[in-house]
Amino acid sequence: MDTHDVSEDREYWQYLRRQKQTLQNAQSRKGQRPKTTKSRDEIIMQFMFRRMMSSNATVDSKTIRSSFVPPAYAPCTAPLRSLKKVVIKDLTLETHHRGSYILLRAVTPPDTMTAVMVIVEDEEGDVLMLQLYNQEEGLSAQGHLIEGTVIIVKEPYLKVMSDGDYGIRVDHLPDVRFIPDHDTLIPSSWRRQLMENDASANYWKLKGNDCFNKAKYHVAVDCYSKALGSSPTLDEAITIKLNRALTFLKTHQYDAALRDLTIDSTGSKPSEKALFRKAQALYYMQRFRESCDAHQVLAKEFPSNAPAKSEFNRAIARLAEQESGKYPFKRLQLEAKKRRPPVLDHATYVGPVAVRPTESRGRGLFTTVAVKAGDLLFCEKAFAHAFHDADERRKGIALLINPQTDEMTMGTQAELITLIVQKLYKNPSMMPAFTDLYHGSYKPVAVSEVDDTPIVDTFLVERIVALNGFGCPLLSRESHKRAMTGEAQLDNDEQQFYSCGVWPLASYINHSCCSNAGRSFIGDMMVVRATQDLAADTEITFWYQSPLNNDSKEKQMDLRHWGFKCTCIICQDVQNTENSILTTRKKLTAGLVKDFQCRKKPSTTKIEAILSKLEETYRQPASEVPRLSLWKPYSNLAMLYATHEQPQKAIEFALKTLESLGYVVEGGHLPHTSGTPLLVKKWGLMTDGLVGCWMSLSRAYRLVAPDLVLKAEGYARITYRICVGEDETFDETYTQLSERSDGFLA
Repeated sequence: MDTHDVSEDREYWQYLRRQKQTLQNAQSRKGQRPKTTKSRDEIIMQFMFRRMMSSNATVDSKTIRSSFVPPAYAPCTAPLRSLKKVVIKDLTLETHHRGSYILLRAVTPPDTMTAVMVIVEDEEGDVLMLQLYNQEEGLSAQGHLIEGTVIIVKEPYLKVMSDGDYGIRVDHLPDVRFIPDHDTLIPSSWRRQLMENDASANYWKLKGNDCFNKAKYHVAVDCYSKALGSSPTLDEAITIKLNRALTFLKTHQYDAALRDLTIDSTGSKPSEKALFRKAQALYYMQRFRESCDAHQVLAKEFPSNAPAKSEFNRAIARLAEQESGKYPFKRLQLEAKKRRPPVLDHATYVGPVAVRPTESRGRGLFTTVAVKAGDLLFCEKAFAHAFHDADERRKGIALLINPQTDEMTMGTQAELITLIVQKLYKNPSMMPAFTDLYHGSYKPVAVSEVDDTPIVDTFLVERIVALNGFGCPLLSRESHKRAMTGEAQLDNDEQQFYSCGVWPLASYINHSCCSNAGRSFIGDMMVVRATQDLAADTEITFWYQSPLNNDSKEKQMDLRHWGFKCTCIICQDVQNTENSILTTRKKLTAGLVKDFQCRKKPSTTKIEAILSKLEETYRQPASEVPRLSLWKPYSNLAMLYATHEQPQKAIEFALKTLESLGYVVEGGHLPHTSGTPLLVKKWGLMTDGLVGCWMSLSRAYRLVAPDLVLKAEGYARITYRICVGEDETFDETYTQLSERSDGFLA
């Protein structure tokens, strides 16, 4: 939804064809033994040279970095003890070696491109490339993967790489395990130090502390875990768990931190550190009520803890947002501009909505009470958000290609998949909120954990992202401003974004061209508001793709990606309209575009005549079926009349603009009887340009019906609130004093 989908763009088909051919060539060698033509030293030297060149290379901001989704395969669900040990010479090409594992050691430092790559050797000294996908950044800096690190790969997959060499590819996090130096699984010939199994718990604790202070958090966790297995005293165990919990917080493993903090003392006075860290872990998991409860105990028992007071106030603020839906939206806008990435420290608010089954499209989101247009339905923080920073020139532009589904998207989709895989792997308690989302026909494995490790299926994550991901701007206000200055389409039809994210609650909303809700973005927060007055128990819908330029059969939206076909009244009307009428409509619309673009003064008489003919191509009243080809020329003509100071005509066509989109407006037509209120009896389709439409009405009314000025501006404010997400910045964006007829402050 609003992602930069280039699947139909011929410019990128070469990438797709090339990858399909590569996959086909590789599959033709399935089961063969690899024939290595390079020596061990050649493989290592080639890797190190490439690593050096890539670290020194400059990347143009327009450089396309392509990554590919391989054919899906299941993660290993067998415990390590049940697997058979193999070596490199036992592996065959394009084969998932089920029931086996391989023990490898890094013989080079790692390099990172679309994957973390390192040259590894087995116990017989044979070497090849190991490609680890979806790993977190900083593996080397944190000491988790350095030269000499021992690695277990479960059920290894040997493939032919793009350069013709061979490598083991690992897509699932639980299929790879980094072995700490002290582990008995490491062969004696690979040990970098003497065995320290007999060292005391205190020794391992101090070693963990040293690693923590050097920000080698994963190594620190290994040391603390070893300390807990070295017969510590009760007091030592408490201290070690507190230290490990803090380390888990540093690595965003909040589930593990909470487990370490549940057994803190002998039951006497609670530990200050344990309470503080528990409150923090709960906060980071968005469990603000529980975080506040922990802070209350902390404040009572340890009232002099100043950092805790500050954190308590922060948790109280988040809880208030969560329960009231009241946000400092203007401050959110400023925060989103400053933060990179724009991940905001705010809570999710769920308003008068609930997930329920629909009659024919699975689950949907429904209102629980009656709401008005502009009301906040919910404000949701992203489960995960991947930001494309146009100012960050190093990364270039990423293209994710799925040869199995023929899908290609430009942007941060690959990064988003990695972020989600990491989040689920570190905090499996969050798994249900994500994996419950629609994933089409993909069949995930039924096992959730093996060897005390959560099973995270990368390909399930990829499918959910593909079907539930939203493209998003940094700020919808900025997108709105670009639309109003002509830098983007007023109907949002062409707005596709490189940044993307997943918002689980929003994912339950089904598509309809006749949508009744609108989404907007402030950083990683999605704001969803009603675009119409809705009764209780009404299904909420919004656009997956904008229908505002799809008033023809050949441009009917292809929603097969989501497993359904839109059957709304707009789509039905187009399908029931004769092709000859649609052709006439298309020709008339093209003629209007030329007339408006005329260098000389456009002929309003000619334009009105064409509009009359265009109106005749519609059968149903606009109040029942919006007339999508009319709203934009009506709006352009209204602005033209407003510019030429013809308020009566400006009002006539501004109202026609609204009516063409399904609005029913009373009390606004001329001649106006003083005291008759301006009232929207029925709201229609929503788009950015309607803010200016209402403002132009307000300015025109100032000349001919001044008692309607404030009401029209009020409707402009509501429309702005829906399009942008908030109205706190309305007065900074629109004013009656603007030089433009639509009130926009350029």
